[in-house]
Amino acid sequence: MKVTGDQALVKKINKSLVLHTVRKHFPLSRSSVSVMTGLNKATVSTLVAELCEQQLVIEVGPGQSSGGRKPLMLHFNNMAGTVIGIELHVKQLSAVLCDLKGDIILVRDFTLEHHGLAYVLDTMKELIADLISVAPSTPYGTVGIGIGVPGMVDEQGILLFAPNLGWEMVELQQILETYFAIPVTLDNEANAGAVGELNFGAAQDVSHLLYVSAGSGIGSGIIIDGKLYKGARGYAGETGHMCIEADGKPCSCGSRGCWELYASEKTYDTSLFKLPAHNTQDLIRCAKQGDIEAIRHFEQMGKYLGVGVTNLINSFNPELIIIGGALSEAEPWLATSMNAVVAERTLPYHKQQLQITFSKLGSRGTMIGAAFSSVMSFLGSIRITL
Repeated sequence: MKVTGDQALVKKINKSLVLHTVRKHFPLSRSSVSVMTGLNKATVSTLVAELCEQQLVIEVGPGQSSGGRKPLMLHFNNMAGTVIGIELHVKQLSAVLCDLKGDIILVRDFTLEHHGLAYVLDTMKELIADLISVAPSTPYGTVGIGIGVPGMVDEQGILLFAPNLGWEMVELQQILETYFAIPVTLDNEANAGAVGELNFGAAQDVSHLLYVSAGSGIGSGIIIDGKLYKGARGYAGETGHMCIEADGKPCSCGSRGCWELYASEKTYDTSLFKLPAHNTQDLIRCAKQGDIEAIRHFEQMGKYLGVGVTNLINSFNPELIIIGGALSEAEPWLATSMNAVVAERTLPYHKQQLQITFSKLGSRGTMIGAAFSSVMSFLGSIRITL
């Protein structure tokens, strides 16, 4: 298949290339941008002038001279606009207001009383409106809203099925875009978390990654050859509904013995231990204080987490597995039992050069990834596939 483009398309691609080079590597001189992109200096100067006029790139003080006039250094203008990143949990809405570089400006959390669609939508609208109202003044204002949801999402931004919420066929992207007149990106929360880790967390420069989001449920974001893998129709990564007990507990998805029934926050209501609390933050607090029941429960969760992680390793042979989501903050009590199971059950060749780590972004990974997807949508990142 031949791919052709007119001069306007070529210019748009080159402009995107220059912008993202500055965004990733600033401060840079025009000469450095020319070297890094392979574009000639005249083209770079023209494109940089346009980006400066659009206030996406700014000139700062002079850099080091290599034997002539000191070059003016270029910075990405991370305060050209703001974005909002949201994660919809089963019992909570969490949101961040970020600049275009992904740095967090504000954080908001809201406890959900129930999963009713109208109630959750109203709460989400209030949360977004609040963040827009307190956002700092920028040339472009709030340019995007990114949302990570615990369910299957199609390419049109429709939440097809969220078993833990009891939702089906919710046109969430269209509803919010119509209400706020701001572009909205919608994805599975694990996919958003993987994007966050790939760009800001432990997975930078990693080509083959599995991000396991463990919280109210379990999902996985799959990075293959540096790109997010979504499967034939966009639904890949529903690993929380991978069966690990053939005749196990019934799940809200309609199956039995699903991984998330044994290794997510769902276990708090079915635990054999006398738990002092039934949410992750309070249980972590109890574990820090030496509560034996909380510690034993986390250790048991770690074993089941290890069973599922082993299945993923043997299936995908990744370089890196990151445990993210709310339960990543229980690492001190999950890690030992999880790693013991993985060491015992993983195929020997799959262990070679494999790393397993817990998220450095913690429970905010999905929100940061969702916000970054909105940044990329705003900046118009262009990809050409032959």
